[in-house]
Amino acid sequence: MKITGKHIADLLEHWAPLSLQESYDNSGWLVGNPIDEVTGVLCTLDCTEEVLEEAKLKGCNLIVAHHPIWFGGKKRLGSHYTDRVIIQAVQWGIGIYACHTNADAVETGVNAKILEKLGLKNGRILSPNYENLQQLTTFVPVQHADEVRQALFDAGAGWVGNYSHASFNTEGVGTFKGEEGSAPTLGRVGQVERVQEMKIEVLVPKWKQREVISALHKVHPYEEVAYFLTSLQNAHQQTGMGMVGELNEAISWNAFVHLVKSEFHVPVVRHTRAKGDVKKIAVCGGSGSFLLNDAIRAGADVFLTADFKYHEFFEADGKIVIADIGHYETEQFTSEIFCDLIQEKFPNFAVLKSTIRTNPVNYS
Repeated sequence: MKITGKHIADLLEHWAPLSLQESYDNSGWLVGNPIDEVTGVLCTLDCTEEVLEEAKLKGCNLIVAHHPIWFGGKKRLGSHYTDRVIIQAVQWGIGIYACHTNADAVETGVNAKILEKLGLKNGRILSPNYENLQQLTTFVPVQHADEVRQALFDAGAGWVGNYSHASFNTEGVGTFKGEEGSAPTLGRVGQVERVQEMKIEVLVPKWKQREVISALHKVHPYEEVAYFLTSLQNAHQQTGMGMVGELNEAISWNAFVHLVKSEFHVPVVRHTRAKGDVKKIAVCGGSGSFLLNDAIRAGADVFLTADFKYHEFFEADGKIVIADIGHYETEQFTSEIFCDLIQEKFPNFAVLKSTIRTNPVNYS
């Protein structure tokens, strides 16, 4: 099978839809043509010149990175390191794809990997997304209701938290009159029909809308399918920023620090004053100071993240312990996620994890 960049992109975007990225982000295709055949994929946290050279050496013509190499619009290419990467990638025929805040926002993404490394259980999204859910309402003859419901479920509708196949159904009478040019499934043109119908209501994530509506049209028996979508303000529990989980049993602060240093290979942990044993831990890969109040409301003993500024540490106010271990350190295992996803889907395909340590921060 010929594997193209689009195959890789479709896989990653099915897992972490681009619509979940933050407004400032630049996830998706950055360099290259997605219809080109891929000889190998190199997964990395950052796409640097050294990583680009590694990809060329190992025969990989696609780099999947967590961080985009640029965020704002570019009007020209010059001597900046990001410009050099772009120019060299084009010259060498290497594509670059970024999967950033959308990978942060899914419950099996960056933050789930941190929970896994710490051995935390009962993980849940710390700050769920809002306005990502819609309610689909449609009407179908009673005898076709089971078939239509199943098609909607198969397309990704009907999830509420960890429950699938969720719907609400109301039986009633539908009326219609086929006018000239129509071909009604039931009844005759020019005659008002009364049909026993089922009103089916299901939740649909916005990024699944096209698939769900397509499935509805394929299986619905009517020539004209009656449905409507309603935007909801509900929290979507499977997407959002940060996560929180629990250790099997409480451990001392010193034991927690040892665990973090061991699992994340960090020489030092910047933190506020310790305040007792640790069991519930909130996490956010990368810059997480904006989630501090969410971590406090969740009742977490510790908030593990990065990039806290000096005055922001005061905001802990004795309610929680902030543990800042560094931006690279919290996200260093993201390339593992990409490798595992691609390898599982394409087991006979070359998928490599970069060996380049791209952290620009050093400790002496």
